[in-house]
Amino acid sequence: MRFTDQVAIVTGATSGIGLATALRLGAEGARVVVASLDAEKAEAAAARVRTAGAPDAWGCVCDVADESAVEACVAGTVDRWGRLDAVVNNAGVMGFKPFDAWTAADWALTLGVDLLGAYWFMREAFRHMPAGGAIVNVTSIHAVQTTPLVAPYAAAKAGLDSLTRSAAIEGKVRGIRVNSVEPGAIETPMLRDNPNVRSGVETLDPADVGTPESVAAAVAFLLSADAAFVTGATLRVDGGRLARL
Repeated sequence: MRFTDQVAIVTGATSGIGLATALRLGAEGARVVVASLDAEKAEAAAARVRTAGAPDAWGCVCDVADESAVEACVAGTVDRWGRLDAVVNNAGVMGFKPFDAWTAADWALTLGVDLLGAYWFMREAFRHMPAGGAIVNVTSIHAVQTTPLVAPYAAAKAGLDSLTRSAAIEGKVRGIRVNSVEPGAIETPMLRDNPNVRSGVETLDPADVGTPESVAAAVAFLLSADAAFVTGATLRVDGGRLARL
């Protein structure tokens, strides 16, 4: 039970990697905030986390791209349980358009959720988290090697890997560790709804498709005391897919 008496916020936690991470942290003793745009889904996921063994879980309605909403979510967490020990920035959006078709609104949406949303939570964590706290940002192998039609997403995820390093440098003096994980092809609705996958532009070997639980295990490691000397790192969780490309 690596997270007994700890409190963790997981964004985008109603399905896929986020839900698997919330379930894993709860099963290992954490009180978990399930942050999501959808109140009904957030509470349903929180109930699942409690059933899986968490001491408690709270479904928090939060638009991660809204600075004030993030502030309220973190403040509500601290008010509820008196502390904040871990943050997992998992919420993300991904669109598909030719390079010259993206609009300012498209860019604002993607960067607002995938990059700035993580920043707002990291900033609030720095303000409320004690020494010994940890943050994990969920990025993507698209930060390193990408495909057509996803320019804002790839740029945002590359930016988030960079932001992770900046936060780790400044977090070190506070005793706060900051790392990221780069999932590859993970069996989630986002993967199967990807038009590049459906059209065959992006081909997938079944052996290269992982589970949300495999990413959750990596996140839990990075948050835990087992990774006490790991900060500013990016852990790729892709089954070795990019190693062959």
